[in-house]
Amino acid sequence: MNISYNWLKEFINLPWDAEKTGELLTDLGLEVEGIEDFSSVKGGLEGVVVGHVLECVQHTNADRLKVTKVDVGSGEVLQIVCGAPNVAVGQKVPVATIGTTLYDADEKPWEIKKGKIRGEVSEGMICAEDELGIGKSHDGIMVLDGKLKPGTPLAKVLEVENDKVFEIGLTPNRADAMSHWGVARDLKAGLLHHDISTKLNTPSSSSFRVDNRTLKIDIKVENSTLAPRYCGITISNIKVGASPIWIQNRLKAIGISPINNIVDVTNYVLHELGQPLHAFDTAKITGNTVKVKTLPTGTKFTTLDGVERELHEEDLMICDAEKPMCIAGVYGGINSGVTEETTSIFLESAYFNPVSIRKTAKRHSLSTDASFRFERGIDPNITDYALRRAAILILQVAGGEITSDLIDFYPKKIDDHQVFLNFEKADKLIGEEISKETIKEILTSLEMKINNVTETGIGMTIPAYRNDVTRDVDVIEEILRVYGYNNVKFTEKLNASISTILPGSDYSVQNKIASQLTALGYHEMLNNSLTSPNYSGLSETIKDHFNVSMLNPLSQDLSVMRQSMLFSGLEAIEYNSNRKSSDLKFFEFGKTYHNFPGGRTEMKHLSLFITGLKAKSNWAVPEKHSNFFFGKGTVAAIMERLGLDDYSEETTENDVFSEAIAFKRNKDIIVEFGIVKQKITTEFDVDAEVFFADFNWDAVLKQISTKNFKLKPIAKFQAVQRDFALLLDDAVKFDDLRKAALQTEKKLLKSVTLFDVYKGKNLPEGKKSYALSFTIKDAEKTLTDKQVDKIMKKLQHKFESEFGASLR
Repeated sequence: MNISYNWLKEFINLPWDAEKTGELLTDLGLEVEGIEDFSSVKGGLEGVVVGHVLECVQHTNADRLKVTKVDVGSGEVLQIVCGAPNVAVGQKVPVATIGTTLYDADEKPWEIKKGKIRGEVSEGMICAEDELGIGKSHDGIMVLDGKLKPGTPLAKVLEVENDKVFEIGLTPNRADAMSHWGVARDLKAGLLHHDISTKLNTPSSSSFRVDNRTLKIDIKVENSTLAPRYCGITISNIKVGASPIWIQNRLKAIGISPINNIVDVTNYVLHELGQPLHAFDTAKITGNTVKVKTLPTGTKFTTLDGVERELHEEDLMICDAEKPMCIAGVYGGINSGVTEETTSIFLESAYFNPVSIRKTAKRHSLSTDASFRFERGIDPNITDYALRRAAILILQVAGGEITSDLIDFYPKKIDDHQVFLNFEKADKLIGEEISKETIKEILTSLEMKINNVTETGIGMTIPAYRNDVTRDVDVIEEILRVYGYNNVKFTEKLNASISTILPGSDYSVQNKIASQLTALGYHEMLNNSLTSPNYSGLSETIKDHFNVSMLNPLSQDLSVMRQSMLFSGLEAIEYNSNRKSSDLKFFEFGKTYHNFPGGRTEMKHLSLFITGLKAKSNWAVPEKHSNFFFGKGTVAAIMERLGLDDYSEETTENDVFSEAIAFKRNKDIIVEFGIVKQKITTEFDVDAEVFFADFNWDAVLKQISTKNFKLKPIAKFQAVQRDFALLLDDAVKFDDLRKAALQTEKKLLKSVTLFDVYKGKNLPEGKKSYALSFTIKDAEKTLTDKQVDKIMKKLQHKFESEFGASLR
């Protein structure tokens, strides 16, 4: 939210500069994330002054140029070469002096320098409107009022406004501060606590009056639950056009583009008081009737952006006698807005049910300044005041007359609410005792009415616009933010409790594996469990009817809980790849969520993602790409670290992988690993191969709980290593050889590794060569050659008999 410092000063006399005011706002809970300079004209026209043309003669070397002598009030007459056809002696003109920075149409700066043009010295520039950034005309130079004094800054002549704009990171609960008036209220309370008493200047509506009653619009509210208060008035004989500069400057400062004087006034009052307004062209209101009601599901309605939408039966609509005109509190219709031909308007000011507006805005993926405020809850008791304030401004900027009574539908007043605060509880939560008088002063400064004070506590009435203050703890928060979090003293004693974490607990195991993965160069990520329902089309195992859907989604892209860890990881890869970071190794501990026929289920997972280079090249190491076996090695290392290294491997069919294997133990699939199909990675604009491992973490924890670990001393006798080169059929897998070898010699054979694979020339068709290395070790004595040879013969016989292998 943007707040103008100059605009704030219309409500409250600020004794501090913008920077110090920003510090106070942050202390009050309205965190100022930045302060930006604003000028109604880019650069503020600094260095541009009024000049008086004393002489104007034809350039001797150019037919379209003239050489002028200009008095700029400095006591020195400047010679300026000018190409404008309308420059003449006696004119008062804007002159950009040497060193002035101007901005082109793309806001790129360029500096005025002394130079020569076709042989004649030029000491500045006489400017056109577009060169100054105050208009689009380039037909000639800008001619000013002849009464102006040379040397007068043009910024002063054109009333250029320079401002400071606070960018406030407003929390959702602070609906009361979504306006300059609301921020000023907080500043008043904050200044009072700093012993600075100041008055809050409320815009007056005393000049409001009804001129005649010639244009009456009947208002019929058919659903008072969704529209507890609705006000309206007609204004006739207006002239739609550009707003005065002062309104345009206020809106531009906070990032709002001026449209026309009627729309600009509604936006002005919105950001001034926090009350959204809407103006309807009365010529487009059929039957001179406004109905506030819901319509059947499926009703078509085209909004201002030209998009035809299907309404829901719970969407509150503003209609005339025949058709819908506006989605209440959210967005106007394409055929009811104000145009240059509009001569009379119906001006609406209302309080709509926040929950209803929030659901409608999310349902149609619409977010406007009005819906932003309505869905958080505005002040229900300024609806008519804001309408009078807007009507007065419209009469000032567009002329016209008020041609109806102000109709105010408010059948049941929204009352202020009562809260009782216990002093002892306040002291306990705040951490120190604050005097009762200070508490009373703070509450009074926040416009909370003190009803009674006792020894134990204080009863008060909270104004309706503070819909976030409903409990005693909310009041304590209000006291503390004005008192100042920084003013609460720290104790010298720090109390802490140490929790006991069992070795086999989920947290302990996760922490152990996370440490291992970070040591291997992986980065941990934490993705949102909310995701897009569109991803269900990328995998047959993800069914729409298994989705756990949000009742009130933040957006369509975050409307269901994820059924797979894959797609959020691919989003992270896409995000990083688009920012030139494509060599990635990620891991994430998380959950998936499923709405199975038997009930809703959560499943724990560990996911790994690998793409790009395994290692970048340097003078000693060539560039290495990540591959299937690199990822498989990581998975195997994790299995070993978990103590689950007695697993089996088998190929698996999974529609997200083009090639994959599953690691199983005791019939449980512990992890699936493979290459993600290209058709899926293409959906995320990822061109490189992505290797994905999905650990069933629930299965991991189950297997660990049944695993017995044995401690053994480190053997002091040396191991023996022997190799075989085997000729095998293509169908034989290394894992089968490894298992067969370990079963043949269970006691002394410690490991089997594959260190070379060869296919091709000099080998029979359908054959391959595996080079295997065997590590043999006896923990109690040194092995003899005879013992080792015997083991190797057993292995040879096993490979020959079971796999048809032969030694090469």
